[in-house]
Amino acid sequence: MNEHYDVVIVGAGNAAFSAAHAARERGARVLVLEKAPRQWVGGNSYFTAGAFRTTWESLNELRPLLEEMTDELAAQTELPAYTPEQFRSDMERVTEGRCDPELTAILVNDAAPAIHWLHEKGLRFRLMYDRQSFLVGGKRRFWGGLAVGTVNGGRGLIEQHVAAAERTGIDVRYDSPVIRLLGDNDGRIIGVGVHGLQGMQEIRGGCVILAAGGFEADPRMRAAYLGQNWDAAKVRGTPYNTGEVLQMALDRGAQAYGHWSGCHAIQWDAAAPPTGSLELTNLLSKQSYPIGLLVNIEAQRFLDEGADFRNYTYAKYGAEVLKQPNAIAFQLFDAKTEPLLRQDEYTAPGVSRVEAATVRELASKLGLDPDRLEQTIGAFNKAVQPGEFNPAIKDAKRTEGIRPPKSNWAQPLDTAPFYGFPVTCGITFTFGGLRVDADARVLDRVNRPIPGLMAAGELVGGLFYHNYPGGSGLMSGTVFGRRAGYSSATYVASLATNRRHDP
Repeated sequence: MNEHYDVVIVGAGNAAFSAAHAARERGARVLVLEKAPRQWVGGNSYFTAGAFRTTWESLNELRPLLEEMTDELAAQTELPAYTPEQFRSDMERVTEGRCDPELTAILVNDAAPAIHWLHEKGLRFRLMYDRQSFLVGGKRRFWGGLAVGTVNGGRGLIEQHVAAAERTGIDVRYDSPVIRLLGDNDGRIIGVGVHGLQGMQEIRGGCVILAAGGFEADPRMRAAYLGQNWDAAKVRGTPYNTGEVLQMALDRGAQAYGHWSGCHAIQWDAAAPPTGSLELTNLLSKQSYPIGLLVNIEAQRFLDEGADFRNYTYAKYGAEVLKQPNAIAFQLFDAKTEPLLRQDEYTAPGVSRVEAATVRELASKLGLDPDRLEQTIGAFNKAVQPGEFNPAIKDAKRTEGIRPPKSNWAQPLDTAPFYGFPVTCGITFTFGGLRVDADARVLDRVNRPIPGLMAAGELVGGLFYHNYPGGSGLMSGTVFGRRAGYSSATYVASLATNRRHDP
């Protein structure tokens, strides 16, 4: 049995649904194909906190998006402006100047319109007080250029996308892995081959949009492209992003682009399962490390926990943990800092958590050498310089005379009880992908668009190198998903016009 749709979308995460909404808005008949079963819908988007890096001049600009934002709550909120210029600067800084200038400009300039567009489609947003603000001087101060997230996190994001698709007549099909791209004699992509529950099937489409993620869930590809020990990393999200769709596009002549040996990887609960948990989703991440200490199994510090706001270091520090003996490390806090932890991540049922009355007891419970841990913490405590601790700004409360230093938020770890959290590396997504143009059309190896093929989401290369600003992944998925949806509808309409005028 063969079918025909105007637009066929491969994948069912945030980027895929953004593309589907845009194409449907322009009148296209849309089919979304998901490799995974229904309970795994959403790809990696389901496992996020739902954070979108967007831009704003003031809280008033964001208020039309936000649920439960009263005048009283607004008066208690300190939200510094985050402009397109700041977003662009952050992208250039954390990628060491390697981010594609054209794609970055699109991401930065489309961010605010895109999130308002999602809201119009029925997605619900809030300010992430619990994850992105600290109480300072009686006000909730936001930090790190990230404030807006979907209600109920990644789970809510996908539920709202699916509901919007159902309302507008977008077809979504699960258990439908795409096994090949169909082309004609002129090099156009004209559909996909699917191995679904009903067997092999060809689905014709005027256009195909690829939004099926990277190769982070394939240990063989991780080892081949990312390097030694990456096959041992845990997978933070879906087990279904294994790179086949990316490879299909390359086999069709698509241009590989971006940082193929780079990825987004975070500190992840050491006792987590090999791939993401549908129940705990992002709660297995451990992101409050800037206000504590991080030691390896030899009880030695190995990085600057306070180098920058967490939003600008967390995506690269997972790789630093992977480099440590046994690919494990331990986040340490005391009674002063424990109340500042993101409580959902550090107290959720099932997370690894150790509490002790002394440093020596903490070391024994964590399997560390007590003498070494006492020495490491003692040296750190002596190196802490005076100053006012303020977790909502880069406070320059630092250490001196030790390596590695701690550049901000340095406080002595000296107040019982003490807390320890074993962490390992959890890979989120890979940075290598396909090259696309401003309309999200996939380019071939001489920079020509492949007719009928667009792409969005994590399999688009060129935006992220070495690192990434928190929340920019979901934002990129929506920005380029929306562009892919619009350009696909335009392409399909042009095909129809050409057929009408073809003698």
